[in-house]
Amino acid sequence: MIHLDAPTSALLDRLERYAADNDAHAAERSQKMLNLERPTAELVYWLVASSKRSRVLEIGTSNGYSAIWLANALKLNSTDKVISIERDPAKAVAARENLKAASLTQRVEVIEGDATAICESLAGPFDCIFFDADRVSAPAQLAVLLPKLTPDALLLADNALSHPGEIAGYIAAVEATGEFDTLTVPVGKGLHIARRRNAP
Repeated sequence: MIHLDAPTSALLDRLERYAADNDAHAAERSQKMLNLERPTAELVYWLVASSKRSRVLEIGTSNGYSAIWLANALKLNSTDKVISIERDPAKAVAARENLKAASLTQRVEVIEGDATAICESLAGPFDCIFFDADRVSAPAQLAVLLPKLTPDALLLADNALSHPGEIAGYIAAVEATGEFDTLTVPVGKGLHIARRRNAP
């Protein structure tokens, strides 16, 4: 178990309860928070913290649950911030409110809009990308981000086991580069991990 400070832990517990209740009653998928399961969030935290990532891009903010985990992992090693992309304005507002409650407004920048277009506009470099939005557009996002990745870049993608058909294009795109060692961990809905093979 990952131990965070008491206020952050309490906030994450509250967000988990809210998401579970909201998603159980939401009429449409777009209304769901679709947050990471706690074991997956802890694994993402551990991967980012232990590999000393400093420039993290998250695609799919939702209400900021995973951004809180990423930012807490990042601040162990770096003064840089997480850039997180969210296309739903209401979710972006909720994310900013939750990040403020977590005292992380200076550590996470939430950008609203189309993720692929935003990825094209970002300068980079990034040493970690977390794909957690719609899986169908992930290959296009990967294509524009590849030139902006560091030699030891770490790629993470959720829902590798829960939505294998939807994520297949992304996984194939990663493998087609010939640059990454990959692994799918059966935690939560399945976390796909890829690390550039030419890492120093």
